[in-house]
Amino acid sequence: MEEHVLSAAFSIRAAQPSDAREIVRLIRELAEYEKLAHMAVGTEAKLGEQLFGARPAAEALVAERAGRAVGFALFFTTFSTFLCQPGLYLEDLFVEPAHRGLGIGKALLQRLAALAVERDCGRLEWRVLDWNEPSIRFYESLGARLMPEWELVRMTTAEFTALARRGG
Repeated sequence: MEEHVLSAAFSIRAAQPSDAREIVRLIRELAEYEKLAHMAVGTEAKLGEQLFGARPAAEALVAERAGRAVGFALFFTTFSTFLCQPGLYLEDLFVEPAHRGLGIGKALLQRLAALAVERDCGRLEWRVLDWNEPSIRFYESLGARLMPEWELVRMTTAEFTALARRGG
């Protein structure tokens, strides 16, 4: 992924290993915004390994303004059995409140959409908290649609470890 300067005011680029500290900082700001700070326990080292290690689990885009990271989009590849095509799943998108309204969030999503096109993806998906009306309106204004008939199903480490240990 190369750098894409979308405005004189900011740029969007692929994350580099040296960005791990700033991305973790932004993740913590996102967690505060979502009232989930107690869940943001990841570290710079852990994120660096997952983004840039021997077997990367995800990728990230960084939005910079005046040489400082002010936003990010973290995503990974999925697969649709119905389409028999890969997809991209946006795990998190965040722009610091002081830098909102400049088009940074839209630019991050546009770059992610361009990557989905480049990679011949059949879907670009993400979730939004049901109380986050500004984000819901923003996503809908870009052409995204909510999928209310689909419910999130989750197991955390304790649950899937217990399931894995059950005998047949």
